[in-house]
Amino acid sequence: MIIPIGCDHAGFDLKNKIIKHLENKGYTLEDKGCYSEDSIDYADFAHPVASQVESNPGTKGILLCGSGNGINMTANKHQGIRSALCWTAEIAKLAREHNDANIVTLPARFITEEEAFAIVDIFFSTDFEGGRHQKRIEKIPCI
Repeated sequence: MIIPIGCDHAGFDLKNKIIKHLENKGYTLEDKGCYSEDSIDYADFAHPVASQVESNPGTKGILLCGSGNGINMTANKHQGIRSALCWTAEIAKLAREHNDANIVTLPARFITEEEAFAIVDIFFSTDFEGGRHQKRIEKIPCI
């Protein structure tokens, strides 16, 4: 699985550290930008990650911005995306187990590097429980 990852300028430094961390664990990542700390619009990088996850079932992605909110809201505009804003490993675990989240969004200005690593590690190692949670997932799309 190739993991698409994207960020805005506020998430640039942490994104690069996460890429190295996950590559050291054997994951393959595709950096969708941004590529510097120059001010940019988060939506320009959320959409490519969300599109890749949406068009490749089973793929999971990573997004980062300052608060995590803007880039997360943008990703969730895609019908097949369940992006979860996670600031602790426990929230990331529950997002996978109960919500079958397929993108983890990180608030780069509010978590440490160690917290970010713990969040992505648990996100990519936790499976969806299904069962009673499946019917809830099926109610998410707007008809």
